[in-house]
Amino acid sequence: MDELIYERTGAKPGTTGGFFTINPRVDDIPERFSVTHNNVRLLEMGAVDLGGSGCICPESAMLKTLFTHLLFRKDDVLILDMYAGVEHLGRATVDFVDAMLVVVEPTQRSIGTAAQIKKLAIDIGLTNLWLVGNKVRNVEEVDFLTQVSPGLEVIGTLPADMKVQEADRLGIPVYEHAPELKVAAQNIVSILNQKIVS
Repeated sequence: MDELIYERTGAKPGTTGGFFTINPRVDDIPERFSVTHNNVRLLEMGAVDLGGSGCICPESAMLKTLFTHLLFRKDDVLILDMYAGVEHLGRATVDFVDAMLVVVEPTQRSIGTAAQIKKLAIDIGLTNLWLVGNKVRNVEEVDFLTQVSPGLEVIGTLPADMKVQEADRLGIPVYEHAPELKVAAQNIVSILNQKIVS
């Protein structure tokens, strides 16, 4: 949406130098560009699609302003599902969140990324961080996550379930096709609610 970004920020995506608006108008974006299903509004934010595409500062300014706008909508809960990695933390586009769940698999590499995420999150003032284990097959993997966690509490795990791949292949919602996974996610939400309130 290069034209929209240019219209709102005054800068062409990928260009360097110059001035751009750091608080562009975004109030019309949720309704214009989202879809709603079962009272859940989905808005896909996009990503860098091309290596070497240059600075994404205007895009980051627009996203941060949009996130802030969405945060202040009455009676709404804003859930940001970020790409794996640390780009959003490096640009501080998520420094306003109440809680961050770092989803990890029971592997050393995944835990290493979680440690990096924790460091960057603390650098921008995020302190409510918890781990969620994903694709966990047994008690040994739960114990592994607890033992090697980079100082973050594991507040729940999601089981490895072939129904996830089946749902994706069939093009149906995971929460309808894998009830055990849905129950595990609901338990995590319940624990998270208790942590945020206390």
